[in-house]
Amino acid sequence: MTRKGALALGLATLMLAAAGPACAHGDEGRHDDHHKGYGHIDFGAQTEKLLRAQSEKLFGFEGPIAGPADESDYVPREAAAAGDRVKLARGLHAHFVTRNTASPADMIAFWPDPYHYTHLIVCIEGGRNGEGNNPSVQRVNVNTGEVETILYGLSRCDPPRTTPWGTVIAGEEQDDGGMYEIIDPLSTTGHWIADRATGDIRDGIGSATPSANVVKRTALPVIAWEGVGALDSGVVYGGDELRPGSGVLDSDGGGLFKFVPDVPATGGPISDLDDSPLAAGRVYAFTASCVSATSSSFPQYGQGCEVGQGAWVRVDAATARGDADAVGATGYYRPEDMDIDPAYDGDGVRFCWTNTESESAHSYAEVMCIVDTMPLPADSADVVDGRTGLSYLGDAGDFAYATANRFVEGDARFNSFDNIAFQPHTGNLYVIEDHPFGEVYACLPDEADRDIKTDGCVPMLSVIDPDAEPTGFIFDATGRVAYVNIQHGEQPDVLRDFTSNPVNGATDDLLMITGFKVRRH
Repeated sequence: MTRKGALALGLATLMLAAAGPACAHGDEGRHDDHHKGYGHIDFGAQTEKLLRAQSEKLFGFEGPIAGPADESDYVPREAAAAGDRVKLARGLHAHFVTRNTASPADMIAFWPDPYHYTHLIVCIEGGRNGEGNNPSVQRVNVNTGEVETILYGLSRCDPPRTTPWGTVIAGEEQDDGGMYEIIDPLSTTGHWIADRATGDIRDGIGSATPSANVVKRTALPVIAWEGVGALDSGVVYGGDELRPGSGVLDSDGGGLFKFVPDVPATGGPISDLDDSPLAAGRVYAFTASCVSATSSSFPQYGQGCEVGQGAWVRVDAATARGDADAVGATGYYRPEDMDIDPAYDGDGVRFCWTNTESESAHSYAEVMCIVDTMPLPADSADVVDGRTGLSYLGDAGDFAYATANRFVEGDARFNSFDNIAFQPHTGNLYVIEDHPFGEVYACLPDEADRDIKTDGCVPMLSVIDPDAEPTGFIFDATGRVAYVNIQHGEQPDVLRDFTSNPVNGATDDLLMITGFKVRRH
């Protein structure tokens, strides 16, 4: 029996058990009573029960957590074991990788890759201080837990990624955020951003020697980076973490951007940063269209067009945020983390991202996905729209379109989405909340049913520390091991480390989560 068949059979059994006596013909009022209490079926609640009951088959752990952690679960950080830092689904186990990444530690990448990694690359989200000696990019030895700082002086480093051509990129979640590229990150220690604006980078704090291993990539857009995804070709996607109406009422929210390299990557690691595909290229922003790509009016943009087919409109890298607003690119509500779907097997690539929104305003967050059928068009000369004069990414003289749709919608408990991570081999997507006692939810892929959304989500983790949040959640290539940072939690003096964090010694815990069983859908 297929997974869908088992799910349907189990649901039918639950429905019959809940339904009570069948309605007889001519039994007046019985149908109405189904909605007044007698024999009433809450189909949504029964579906949630079935998801929990089938947790091991669907998600690879024995059972989800019943609710988020609260004060009664709390163990002071100084005395806490790894299992005291998070409330976990049955069958999962927590282990400390290290307790002294600099705080606030955020997103994580594997080095050299998710298959044969020896280190985790961690972005530190603290702002740049006056001297620029704030740790920004660190490496963590997964076997020893040793933490070393690769780069100082960024402002709010958030997304690191390992590239297919053998480098690390790290972006700043700042209005004037830049993207930096690092080669040989295991031998690059203590390098320093002397001047963020000019991209002056030295091989040590106060050193006069320029760094040969780190460069600011000015060809990529200047935005508040959080979500980022890099393809083998050197195409890079990114989101601008911006709330609509910020600064000026009726201004757009954050755009989704695409970098197309002038010289695509050719495969294999590079030995010189000059050979990176990020050295030069063009930047575009996604514009959802209110009409299809086959229409003579495509693209037709405006408020209300957020999903469906759209095009990539040309913007300047240095002024990408303002340009996107001016040329009709679609704005979203605080786009944050992003991940490329490894299970997608259609044309092009599928990537998904979170819009955090505002739970206090009852705007409960969402995960959206774009299918970009032509990531790197073979004939990518821009197409000029004769109505507006705007330039769009083209493919052989036609628009290189992409399609956006909603995949997960939040609710009163499941909200403030921040990070996401696809679990290899399963197609499941893990969604991480950004608030106290924040949870991590596992969400099924969409399969053969009529809708185009996840088939259901269950909670598998909640941070116990009331001052912390989960962030950086990521799976290795097996899908059986995950890592997560417990960001800006309680700070006992005994856990301060002024080597890891010379600014104030504050540290965070980095956990490994094991026990996942890989269930291929």
